[in-house]
Amino acid sequence: MNVRLVFSHLLILLQGVPVTLELVALGLIFGLALGCLTAFVRMSRIPVLAQVAGLYVYVVRGTPLLVQIFLIYFGLGQLDFIRDSLAWPILREEFWCAIIALSLNSGAYTSEVVRGGIQSIEHGQIEAATAFGMSRRTRLLRVIIPQALRQFLPAYGNECISIVKASSLASTITLMDVTGIARNLASKTYTPVETYVAAGLIYLALNFVIGQVLGKAEEKAAGYPR
Repeated sequence: MNVRLVFSHLLILLQGVPVTLELVALGLIFGLALGCLTAFVRMSRIPVLAQVAGLYVYVVRGTPLLVQIFLIYFGLGQLDFIRDSLAWPILREEFWCAIIALSLNSGAYTSEVVRGGIQSIEHGQIEAATAFGMSRRTRLLRVIIPQALRQFLPAYGNECISIVKASSLASTITLMDVTGIARNLASKTYTPVETYVAAGLIYLALNFVIGQVLGKAEEKAAGYPR
């Protein structure tokens, strides 16, 4: 392996970092919103909605992300009512198809993290807060969320790292992220080892930064340094 070539390719692959960061950021933002909504729906007292949310989580977690990307990008375009709808200008763009797939995938996993964090709180604490006369909103803000956040952050950190790695699958629908550029570069220069080592270093650096940020957030949520 040519180390100098690795660093040479590294500079080229950095051009794909903005696209990768956009995929990761939007996927996590939309996924977090969808995950929180799904978690609360699953814990609601409306059986039909809870079952629909549970089915969504089961299907998404039980199928590969690559299949989901292909179904959204290639499959939805085969439906006439989709092509005639107002959503078609978005769904015909590979970037937004990748965002939708990443958001749906992240939302399913995040919902389980959120639900687990909330359910980890002892029911006695909620009863005590109610006995003190706290409203539902006050209980949520002062009792439930602070404690659930401590359980949520470590598991959600794993989800963030997973989405960074999963974003590389967007290159399969022609997006020129880090992996997309790496595939083209490897095919042109016939140096797959050096090219993908350079790509791996970029993903490793991104996950290192995310890990450090989430580690600080965990310390702050816990209220003491690790």
